Amino acid sequence: MFRVIPAIDIKDGKCVQLRQGKEDDVIFENDSPVDIAGMWVERGAKVLHVIDLSGSFQGRLVHEDLILKIAELAEVQVGGGIRSAEIAERLLDNDVDRVIIGTIAIEKSDDVRELAERYPGRVMIAIDSKGGRVVVRGWKENTCLLPVEVAEIYQDCDVSFLFTNVDVEGLMSGIDENAVKSVVGSIDKPVIVSGGVSSAEDVLKVKKAGAAGVVIGSAIYTGKINYEELISLEED
Repeated sequence: MFRVIPAIDIKDGKCVQLRQGKEDDVIFENDSPVDIAGMWVERGAKVLHVIDLSGSFQGRLVHEDLILKIAELAEVQVGGGIRSAEIAERLLDNDVDRVIIGTIAIEKSDDVRELAERYPGRVMIAIDSKGGRVVVRGWKENTCLLPVEVAEIYQDCDVSFLFTNVDVEGLMSGIDENAVKSVVGSIDKPVIVSGGVSSAEDVLKVKKAGAAGVVIGSAIYTGKINYEELISLEED
């Protein structure tokens, strides 16, 4: 199975796209995240990637109401500001298909491993990489960990992974193919790839690397690539 997944990033109640996750560098903005989500579903999206950017920056979930409305429309994976297992549980118990756990996957790994045991297949571990090392807390704090070292913490858990290359995120300049191959090739669980996707060729490269899917944001919001053209690259 391979999925091409539109990103729904929510900041201050709006659907936005940011360049490299910088709060004040907005590429795209729309007042209705729910309408945007519905639009992608109408255009063929089977899965939506919903991120509470305000939550990520503030360290707490902010847009739970909007997230749950979007969860009624399609299969969703949700992240941003999920800094406790209790918040993750609440989302999972309210129609969210998968929660994306970043900061606490490193800082409270025992809690996250227990969460994964209670919700098999519904916890996605975020591996956000900048300069080859994992970053946390809205990409603002560096760690000394390599992506594969984070994956190893959860090697015996029923989880999936989201690999985001922050170095190319939002630049629409193409993926770092070597980084994608290295990370996907070193993890024996499903990996979704995000960051820098700007062409159908990028999507094909991610698919050939063995990823389970790819998240696309800025390039489809600015019209650089046509989402419908990418649907044919999916497989069941």
